[in-house]
Amino acid sequence: MQLIIPPKIKVRLVETLVQAGQREVGGILMGEHIGPDTFLVKELTIQSKMGTFASFIRIATEILSPLRAFFDRTNHDYTRFNYLGEWHSHHSFALSPSERDHLTMHDIVTDPQIKANFVVLLLVRLTDNGQQLEGSVTVYQPNKTPFKGSISRGD
Repeated sequence: MQLIIPPKIKVRLVETLVQAGQREVGGILMGEHIGPDTFLVKELTIQSKMGTFASFIRIATEILSPLRAFFDRTNHDYTRFNYLGEWHSHHSFALSPSERDHLTMHDIVTDPQIKANFVVLLLVRLTDNGQQLEGSVTVYQPNKTPFKGSISRGD
């Protein structure tokens, strides 16, 4: 699975990570299905409450309004435009999901109310110079082992 991050989303992520400093920060990803196993990130949220140096706790109530607005703007075309998953920073740690990350994503992808075929977890951080974005994406599907996806720029 390929996740395309366009320049405007990349800039927003970099700005958010700079502002967060040593605290973890995150939100959700909403996107467009543009080809076989290829998704373009169209929007993301940035949670108002940042985490600590070593953790980020998702606040579920902050995602409902942005999701509704996204679905309204995309005429509720859920096969083309939908929730893709979550993102958060791992500024001081490897760009690999923690055990807590795995559990959270597993809970989301197996939630019978969400009925997701998959969800992604995008982990991001800034490189040493603080200007370049690094990331990894892990894909979760119900009753399957998570696997690495790929990230491309949407230039």
